[in-house]
Amino acid sequence: MQVELAAPAALDGAVRDDRSCLRSLERGVGLLIEVPAAILVVVEVAVLLMGVVSRYVFRAPIVWIDELASILFIWLAMLGAASAFRRAEHMRMTAIVGMASPRLRAFLEMVALVAGLIFVALVLGPSYEFAQEEVWVVTPALEITNAWRAAALPVGFGLMLLVAVLRLLDTSDWRDAVGALALGVLAAGALALAQPLFAGLGNLNLILFFVVGVGILVFAGVPIAFAFGLPTFAYVTLTTGAPATVVVGRLDEGMSHLILLAVPLFIFLGLLIEMTGMARAMVGFLASLLGHVRGGLHYVLVGAMYLVSGISGSKAADMAAVAPVLLPEMRARGAKEGDLVALLAATGAQTETIPPSIVLITIGSITGVSITALFTGGLLPGLVLGVTLCCLVWWRYRGEDLSHVARPSGREIARSFLVAVPALALPFVIRVAVVEGVATATEVSTIGIVYATLTGLLVYRRFAWRRLFPMLVTTATLSGAILLIIGAATGMAWALTQSGFSQALAVAMKSLPGGTLGFLVASALAFIVLGSVLEGIPAIVLFGPLLFPIARSLGVHEVHYAMVVILAMGVGLFAPPFGVGYYSACAISRIHPDAGMWPIVGYIAALLAGLAIIILIPWFSIGFL
Repeated sequence: MQVELAAPAALDGAVRDDRSCLRSLERGVGLLIEVPAAILVVVEVAVLLMGVVSRYVFRAPIVWIDELASILFIWLAMLGAASAFRRAEHMRMTAIVGMASPRLRAFLEMVALVAGLIFVALVLGPSYEFAQEEVWVVTPALEITNAWRAAALPVGFGLMLLVAVLRLLDTSDWRDAVGALALGVLAAGALALAQPLFAGLGNLNLILFFVVGVGILVFAGVPIAFAFGLPTFAYVTLTTGAPATVVVGRLDEGMSHLILLAVPLFIFLGLLIEMTGMARAMVGFLASLLGHVRGGLHYVLVGAMYLVSGISGSKAADMAAVAPVLLPEMRARGAKEGDLVALLAATGAQTETIPPSIVLITIGSITGVSITALFTGGLLPGLVLGVTLCCLVWWRYRGEDLSHVARPSGREIARSFLVAVPALALPFVIRVAVVEGVATATEVSTIGIVYATLTGLLVYRRFAWRRLFPMLVTTATLSGAILLIIGAATGMAWALTQSGFSQALAVAMKSLPGGTLGFLVASALAFIVLGSVLEGIPAIVLFGPLLFPIARSLGVHEVHYAMVVILAMGVGLFAPPFGVGYYSACAISRIHPDAGMWPIVGYIAALLAGLAIIILIPWFSIGFL
């Protein structure tokens, strides 16, 4: 009897040992991904800064700088994507999954993991073939084989596949894992068997793959990159006869625009300004100016998000920099939690056009619109929406009791201003560097990083070295998640274009009633919906290349059109129940999403009023170009 009782205990111990080994292996793989990714962020900053110094200071540009930066960038993107996959931080739409029962939610989480596993398994072979083909291509400046750059794709996908397998083996419920794998294999087999039928469907395949297929995957909570990538891979390989390497080539093309290098660098800059205390200094100065008026700290929140957005370029970084500083004091003054998170989310939508917005950089990279023009045109639209939000704040808080709040003296205001001057100067440093030609829109982030580092070390005396490595990893992880979406969406946009969909869409959009105004209104409504479902960057990447040429043919200025679609997308992104930006604001403010559902309705209405003004008065977008 004792032997029989000991056997299960020994078995349990063996299982625990196996789990422990798996987790140790997984942590080792994590270090294998994260350490090089963090190093690459530092090296990219150094390389681009060297290019700026050599060109502007010594008047001796280094011709191979951009080429080296491009090679390192694709490695950073793929390692970052692998890190995001390991940390389960790829962007996804979880509104529907969140409403499911705990049992179904656990199964859908496993389905999301299996979907990613299937995608990386499908593209791993073609990505290796793609890298092999690049052996014969020699880079013009460094004169090395382009395979050094292309090898990042199979390495990145291989690491993601390894991570997926380890997570599957480490699952606590093998029934979910087996069920999800069976579902994936069944779906793949059914599509393969149905291949002869697709030939006779024509453009109905677009609905089947890109509406039904993408829709099912997105609403099931599959990460956006894989929800785009799987239907694109299936469509290209099953209906066009094109080789699978075409999908990899388009993905590589979407991730390789050098202008997108600004994405990780501005994300890192946003983390730096929070860590060094620059954001706290700016917010403190604004609070000293307006904290004693009715609704004053709400105005400060709007203004602080406007200023910080001009530095970080990342909405999550913006909110994380401002909310911990302001929200506790606003709570102490009696502000309701629902109104706080609602206004925080609304300011996220309001500031989407403030340079150096990552969305602005993305639009410039995929449509060819001047980044400098977008940076110039984005300032006033954000200000217009800020004014409409402030009007609502004035109405809601016109009767606020501030008898217990002391008005700061002129000396206190002057002191807080002096403390904030180095932080307030950063947006102007970035702006002047671009306008005066010191650095490009890609390179200017390195100037901001150096400025923020020196300011933190020498002025505010706040620079937590122990936080540096986690910040670098976070930068690579978030960048990889964004760039993989851009790559997958580029592949999907290419498939839609090759099918003739873009021409049909152009005809349909041009025939809308109302002419130019009708087109702008329809675009705004479409991007509100797309922004709530697909998030901002995927929506822009997927439909920007299709709609911007239509806007130009109708006589709409491309910068004006960019402002309209970005602000509309922002409204959708931060509007519940589907907008993931709203849930990010809730997570950062640590307020339950239910609290802000009703208060945000008024702020969304204020944002829509501001959007209508931008649509009707193009001068706000192009008046200073």
